[in-house]
Amino acid sequence: MKNDLVVMDNNLIRASYKLTANEMRLVLCALAQIPKDAEVDPGKAYYITKEDFVKLGVEPKNVAREIREACSELLNRIVVVDTAMGKLKFHWLHSVLHFKSEIFERLKKEYPNSKNDEEFIQQLRKYNLLDSLPIIAKSDDNIVARIVFHENMIPYISQLKEQFTKLNLKDVFQFSSFYSFRFYLMMMQFKETGFCKISIAELRDSLDLNNKYQLFADLKKWVIDTAIDEINEKSPHTVGYELIKKGRTYTHLELRFKEKKAEIKTVKCPNTIDMFEEPKDTFIKMSDSQLDTFASKLADLGEVQAMANVGEEMPSFKARLRSILKDPEKQKILIPYLKKLGFKP
Repeated sequence: MKNDLVVMDNNLIRASYKLTANEMRLVLCALAQIPKDAEVDPGKAYYITKEDFVKLGVEPKNVAREIREACSELLNRIVVVDTAMGKLKFHWLHSVLHFKSEIFERLKKEYPNSKNDEEFIQQLRKYNLLDSLPIIAKSDDNIVARIVFHENMIPYISQLKEQFTKLNLKDVFQFSSFYSFRFYLMMMQFKETGFCKISIAELRDSLDLNNKYQLFADLKKWVIDTAIDEINEKSPHTVGYELIKKGRTYTHLELRFKEKKAEIKTVKCPNTIDMFEEPKDTFIKMSDSQLDTFASKLADLGEVQAMANVGEEMPSFKARLRSILKDPEKQKILIPYLKKLGFKP
């Protein structure tokens, strides 16, 4: 890709849709090629190469398969955007190059080596599976996908002057979850403030979850934690979150994030306790009454509730917290929350 910058209208950032990780990669690779300051021909085709996908973390040996998978269902994908007139529903793409698997597999057996790619491409053209690209000087041997965006998509991806979000593709290198891509895009919408708040209902709608992950513990584990963990591990930002509760129901998700600072290595005296570490010998012995009281209070904290197992009932969760408080090895993980409750050792 000549340009790694993707620009999207904020309405598209919060729109409702569901893609696979590979489909998201394909869309982003194409969006990066759209001119940022010129009118776009709605019928223009965008070509995604093996190299483009490898830049987004796909293993080179798997890249052809990954792109074929991305092409297979993308034409059927729908996006729903909130407008002043109501919800606008349309397809992402007008057309996509879709390999006929039986022909592709037969030809690939005839031309299995990369040195034969040019011959392989020429054979694909005979079956109208690939366009001839006279503007490209080389043999086009890396061209494996061709997509044309739906005309209704153009206002949300072209000539944007206000209310838009920028994303650098290098920031999402190696993301493997669709949820990570979506969370990161939402974060970049509020990059200046480092704070993003979204209702749980809106989050479910944006990710097109329908009846999936009805239990909040499942939503937290398989969607929220999956995305946050991957963003922290693989992006240039660190992000934390807080779940906002009304009564016994979680209503909102708050994300706070910032760019990672360059790691500075320091030499520390072995006897020095890091300011962010709990001393190893600070076990707090509690009476049975204190154990019951603080286990109950801890269970009411949103940050602690995030530790609950999927499907775990409150009585069981409180009993587990009590057991942790009683364990000299495990108690330290709850010390910060005890201090938050005003407990002073």
